[in-house]
Amino acid sequence: MSNPYEHAGKKGEYIDSYYSRTLNQPVGFAPLTEDIVATVCVIGGGMAGVATTHSLVEKGEKPVLIEANRIGWGASGRNGGFVSPGYSKGARDIVKKVGESHARELFKLTTDAMDTINRRIGDRERDLKENIPGHFDVSWFNEPGAVESNVEYLNDIMGVNYEHWPKEKFRDYYHSDHYHDAFLKPDALQLHSLNYTIHSAREAEKGGARVFEKSPVVDIKKTANGWKVTTEKGSVIADQIVMCCSAYIGGLNFKLSNATLPVATYVMLTDPIGERLKDAIEGKWGVSDNRVSSNYYRTFDDTSLFWGGRVSMFNPTGKKLEQIMMNDLLVVYPQLKGIKSAVAWGGFMGYPVHKMPQIGELEPGFWYAQGFGGSGMTSTIAGGEVVSDAIVNGDERYKLFEPYGLDYAGKPFGPIVAQTAYWLFQLQDAYKEWRLNG
Repeated sequence: MSNPYEHAGKKGEYIDSYYSRTLNQPVGFAPLTEDIVATVCVIGGGMAGVATTHSLVEKGEKPVLIEANRIGWGASGRNGGFVSPGYSKGARDIVKKVGESHARELFKLTTDAMDTINRRIGDRERDLKENIPGHFDVSWFNEPGAVESNVEYLNDIMGVNYEHWPKEKFRDYYHSDHYHDAFLKPDALQLHSLNYTIHSAREAEKGGARVFEKSPVVDIKKTANGWKVTTEKGSVIADQIVMCCSAYIGGLNFKLSNATLPVATYVMLTDPIGERLKDAIEGKWGVSDNRVSSNYYRTFDDTSLFWGGRVSMFNPTGKKLEQIMMNDLLVVYPQLKGIKSAVAWGGFMGYPVHKMPQIGELEPGFWYAQGFGGSGMTSTIAGGEVVSDAIVNGDERYKLFEPYGLDYAGKPFGPIVAQTAYWLFQLQDAYKEWRLNG
């Protein structure tokens, strides 16, 4: 069977993207070429695996981290770069399923993760942070009172301090006829996610972790005393393992592999737009809208525009992908017609059907943290923290995620079903827009 991710770049190298073009890190990590022993072996060098490794180091462990390609090669080095508390699943839905107290504990994990990210950035802000803090969730639909009510709910239940912006105020900064009122998450961050992930791996290494790239795992076996993780040229004997491969798990574990769908999303970076940018955008905050088929974006000081969106099972690349993303941009900002794309790229994320992270212990000593697609980097960092705390301290906060388990994602027909569902969601967006906006 052919590799479904062949389009995602030459093996062992980063794809062409804004992130790889602005990478400021030195030469990467060596491959594993010997047989070694460790207390914990983390499999997967995306943000989840790196966060777990970093957290273990901060708790006094010296884990081994194994990555098949490069650190941050997958979704972690291709995403929107937005960092804010919460999950892909809405707060009201979470409360409905687990209750207010449980929902607040889940939410607090992500606010604590914000603190962790800021602490780990330290004095590297210029390398890792981008633009001013803050992120807008803006309504595409004319629903008077809906956004304000949601802000009041989140502030009350989750203890945040979000700001409601009426349509007129928001449009002073973002000149689109499609937008109505919005709410601002003032503490949200915009990260260079690839630089951050590699930086975190470097810090873990400095603390005693051993990090290996270009070391695909070919076999995992339970032993009398733990686990044996075999790569192409070496192996790790470990007391405990943590699987953090998500969309890129392949056939390493049947149950985990079938609990998420590899779903693609896309991003485009424009050429510098110059003074024309002010015709459309005068704010520096990150923005996303509330359609199911939404867009998200931010601008840079050179007036280029970082534009993302869509969910798909298909893998357009090059000029075709650039045109798709440019068409989406011009729907929102037709006044920018004629601007040019610099580069466009895609990446797969592991997407659970219940839209919540999957974190837990599959069997004694076999941990997993996956399914962060759409939930953002805070939940990923939180996953690394709770798993590492469980391993080192016996902490049971990981059980907060038990109501959202390893639901079967429908493979091999899941991707077809998911793509069809996404098209239906787009139709629902269009109908809702027609009904509410006229």
